[in-house]
Order: sequence, then C-alpha cells, then structure tokens
Amino acid sequence: MIDWRHWHNEPYLVGGLVLLGWLWALAAGPLRSRFAPGAAFPRREGWYFYSSLVLFYLSVGSPLDQIGERFLFSAHMLQHQLLMYPVPVLLLCGLTPWMVDVPLDRPGLRGILRRVLSPLGCGAIVTLVIGVWHAPQLYEWALQDKVIHVVEHLCFFAASVLFWWPLLSPSRAYPPVGYGSRMLYLFCLEVSMTPLFAYVTFTPDVLYPTYEYAPRLIPGFGPADDQLLAGTMMKIVSMIVSVAAIALCFYFWSKTESARSKAGAISRSLPGDDADRRG
Repeated sequence: MIDWRHWHNEPYLVGGLVLLGWLWALAAGPLRSRFAPGAAFPRREGWYFYSSLVLFYLSVGSPLDQIGERFLFSAHMLQHQLLMYPVPVLLLCGLTPWMVDVPLDRPGLRGILRRVLSPLGCGAIVTLVIGVWHAPQLYEWALQDKVIHVVEHLCFFAASVLFWWPLLSPSRAYPPVGYGSRMLYLFCLEVSMTPLFAYVTFTPDVLYPTYEYAPRLIPGFGPADDQLLAGTMMKIVSMIVSVAAIALCFYFWSKTESARSKAGAISRSLPGDDADRRG
C-alpha cells in the first residue's frame, strides 16, 4: 500500500533542484552587474522561479509519484499536468531577459533556435514528445524502470517549457509572438493533441498493464474507470488552460489595439498636424 511518509530525496533530484536554484541566485546576484549593469535585483522573478522548483519537487518527490507509478493512471496524469502547466509557467516568469539571452543569443545558435523556438517548432516537438511517450510500450517501460521514468518526466517538462515559450518567452532575442499568433498557436496545438486525448479516453482496452493489475485503492474504481478519468483529465485540463490563455491573449490584444487607437487619435488632434500634413 501507499507509504505517505515516503518522499523522494535522491541526490539527482534534490541536487538538481539545488543546482538550478544556485545558478539563478548566482546570475541574479554576483553576475548581475556583468550581465545587466544597473539592473535591479529581480525579486518578483525570484519568487516565481523558486516556486517552480518547489512545485516541481512536490510533483515528482511527494507520495503522488508513488501513487501514479504503482496504482493510478489518473494520479500519474495529474503529476504530468503539474509538470506541463504551472511549473514551466512559473519557471519562465522567473527568468529575466539577460538570464536567457546570455547563454542563448549566440551567433552559432541563432539559426537553429529561431526554428526550434518558433510556434511551428515548439508545437511539433510538444505533439511528438507527448504522443510518443503515451505509446503503451514506452509508457509501460517508464513505469517499470526508474531511470526511464526520470527521462520521461524530463522530456515532458522540457517539451512543456517549449509549449509555453511562444507565449511567455522572457527572451529579447527569441521573444513571444503577437497576440493573434498566440491564439492561433494554442488552437492548432489543441487540435493536434485531440487524437491522443481520444485514444486514451475511448479505447476499449486498458493500455498499461501496471494499472490493469495494480491493487485497487478505491473500491469499485477499476482500471477502465481510472483510464477514462485520466483521459478526461488530459482533455479537460488542456482545454481549460488553452481557453483561459486564449481569453487572456484576446484581452491584452484588445487593450493594445485600443491604446494604439487612442494614441493615433491624440496624434491627429495635436496642433500643427494639419499644417504638417499640408506641407
């Protein structure tokens, strides 16, 4: 059964998170005057960044990992959705432009990164990574092999950072796309993932033997019910996130256009404009 006191404290997990936190502190502190002379300490970004590290640990280091790995596909799905949505959003919001552009804005990298970090590149990678890892043989392999499971989670997380990059990029060299393009990107990505949602939700067979033969934690809640719940969670959470993001993009787009219209109206009403135009 579940050991609620079991938290993962492996060196590669804790050490990796500590290393990331140390690198951020190093960049924001001693190296800030070198990378961004005169820039203030990014206090708000620090809260976002360290919140992402804490949430990452809670996702993969808490007893939720044990439940998702041994008992419930739906718990594993919840774990992946934490890694795909709030964690990368907080991470990207916790980075400043100079933290990102110092390592990435290099002449030898610009060509390939402009392709990879474009909406088309990010969308293709996300769809491929998420789809391939849900193949029964590969997903089951990750459940049976701890190392492969770690690789799976890292792939999901890296793909999720790419998912959010065209929307929330902190980089000036590879900035977010326009609001209209962001809405189109989200819509197309939602459509591209629909076959996977349908496959997991509506297939008549239990896809993963680990969950088919796992001890039942909830009486009467069988493996088919668990798989249906996981597929439904995958689709509904994805739709909620996409619709909310599209709504926010439309809101900020309308505000931007309204501000431009007002600025144009003010400019046309300034004294001397008619004379300038006639001249």
